[in-house]
Amino acid sequence: MYHVTFVKHAERSLRKLPKNIPRRIQDKLAIIAKNPYGRHNNVTKLKEREEYRLRVGDWRVIYEIHDGELIILVIKNAPRGSAY
Repeated sequence: MYHVTFVKHAERSLRKLPKNIPRRIQDKLAIIAKNPYGRHNNVTKLKEREEYRLRVGDWRVIYEIHDGELIILVIKNAPRGSAY
């Protein structure tokens, strides 16, 4: 099982989100951590990048999978329009 970690900026922005959104994001990431390459709803590999996008309502979570360290590194959480 992979471990989910956040870069500082992503962790700070997660704390600023409305109450229920951080919990939903963490729940979805926990499911993804069990099988990062499995088929998950609302997860897409970004084109020409080594990152993935998770959609949770109007919010987007950009993350990378580091196989050597068994880590899912969350890079960014942002509203739909400014995530990319």
